[in-house]
Amino acid sequence: MSQISASLPLLGFAAFSGTGKTTLLEAMLPKLVERGIRIAVIKHAHHNFDIDQEGKDSYRLRKAGASQMLISSRYRRALVTETPEEANLPHLISQLDQTALDLILVEGFKKLDFPKIELHREEVGKPWLHPDDSNIIAVAANIPVNTHLPQMDINNLDQITDFVVNFAQGTLEKPSLDCSDVNNSGMLSVEEGRAKILDKIITSPREVAVSLENALGQIVAQDILSPVNVPQHTNSAMDGYAIRGSDCELESFTVVGQVMAGHCYDKPLEAGQAVRIMTGAPVPQGADTVIMREQAEQTDDLVRFDTTQFGIKKGQNVRQAGEDLALGQVAIAAGSVITAPEVGMIASLGLNNVTITQPLKVAIFSTGDEVQQPGETQKENCIYDSNRFTLQAMLSKIGCQVIDFGIIEDNETSLQTTLNAASEQADMILSSGGVSVGDADYIKTVLDALGQINFWRINMRPGRPLAFGQIKDTPFFGLPGNPVAVIVAFLQFVEPALRKMQGCNWQPTCYTAIATEKLRSRTGRTEYTRGIYQLDANGRLTVQSTGQQGSGILRSMSEANCLIEILPEQPNAEVGDKVRVIPLTGRI
Repeated sequence: MSQISASLPLLGFAAFSGTGKTTLLEAMLPKLVERGIRIAVIKHAHHNFDIDQEGKDSYRLRKAGASQMLISSRYRRALVTETPEEANLPHLISQLDQTALDLILVEGFKKLDFPKIELHREEVGKPWLHPDDSNIIAVAANIPVNTHLPQMDINNLDQITDFVVNFAQGTLEKPSLDCSDVNNSGMLSVEEGRAKILDKIITSPREVAVSLENALGQIVAQDILSPVNVPQHTNSAMDGYAIRGSDCELESFTVVGQVMAGHCYDKPLEAGQAVRIMTGAPVPQGADTVIMREQAEQTDDLVRFDTTQFGIKKGQNVRQAGEDLALGQVAIAAGSVITAPEVGMIASLGLNNVTITQPLKVAIFSTGDEVQQPGETQKENCIYDSNRFTLQAMLSKIGCQVIDFGIIEDNETSLQTTLNAASEQADMILSSGGVSVGDADYIKTVLDALGQINFWRINMRPGRPLAFGQIKDTPFFGLPGNPVAVIVAFLQFVEPALRKMQGCNWQPTCYTAIATEKLRSRTGRTEYTRGIYQLDANGRLTVQSTGQQGSGILRSMSEANCLIEILPEQPNAEVGDKVRVIPLTGRI
């Protein structure tokens, strides 16, 4: 079900009949008005109702057949509409003049997707709502409850009023990493979620020395300083003749020697002399200019240079000692990823080993009795586990070591045993599945018992449900169960956390491209569409989707070379609109 939204704070009161929703609202409204809050109330009634009295003119006209009856006086106006079918909450919100309001309060609609306060009275004898509704942001009850949500006394009207005012004004005091830390949509934005995760990630990488052959893809732990000048000597940038720059005007030169790469001419160069030289060979003492061989005409020991097409400029075609790297200069900074060019550079410095950040160990497992190991005969109503293999590949891509705990049975003992073992062996724990509203209660119970875990709804698609926290002192991510959602959540939240733990200087690459098709989204939500970007005939970067975008369609990801990120403030991308693209090459 899609998130209900409004242009201003929207807050519901969820409770079973008999709890006292209307009584509480009736008592609280005057207090909110005293605080300067302009309020609209939407009430859901399960039965027929009339708002005007029998016998009144408006009542008589409506009963006579008016499908819409607008009543107006100097004090108020009311529109009574006969509806053949029940109006939904978004339509009701659209009927309000939101420019004249600060807050919309809703009584009822407790099964819809928007922020709510749960009201609970023990004597009513009804179950709690918040364990199965992640849109509940606080609880007001007459008994204590075991929850991380803010709790209020249902009989303390001032306390509840303060909470509502703070919600309306966007000034809720929210404990760090609490699932009540939501915006007025009832969910965290992608940026908020990522920032809170990174704030809790501690960077304390361990160092280890490895041979150069095993360094590819690893993270440099310490600045690598050049032990030599690169190049070591001032040398020729091409095959030709080395001369003194002060002799450029001479018509001919005496060739006094030849120097090959790896050798040298060990005498000072005198006026009018030239040395034939090969690319990379050190220039003789006194020489500072090289003239390319194609400009030269040598007869015996005399050489002349054709300067009609190319002149001679002092210092040309000579690479100075230390021009690439000076002795003691930082060649590769700590936190850099070692790719093929870095391997070559380290080797060129004469180094055969490098100190790297010790690879992180990441424990992974999948949950669900419906999940099967590939290679087995498929059982009825079961699916093969793809998420573990996807995660293993992405983790290996960024230099992590994977500890695979396999598929965990849907019972409390198996989960608790696995989490305990994983927290002792790994630097991070990843699970897939089991973090959505409606999943088995024991999952949340076990996670709460072993650590501090918060269940969030991230305002994005795909990948909305996310759990994050610590099992003992080990960071834990509970990822969604849908295969594409797992990949998107990993890229947006897990990889940045791992990069920080690695001490890596890393930022994801983003480009701006032009949409060649309409890309649908919803205002207020970050949408990730799998796409293909390329240069068109005019040299513009363009992007299109890979087709069907269901969060279970892995093909949409395998055919993509980017994610198209449509930001919350951009409702849709029309053809020709600019959109942000996140390249996937090298990341998945």
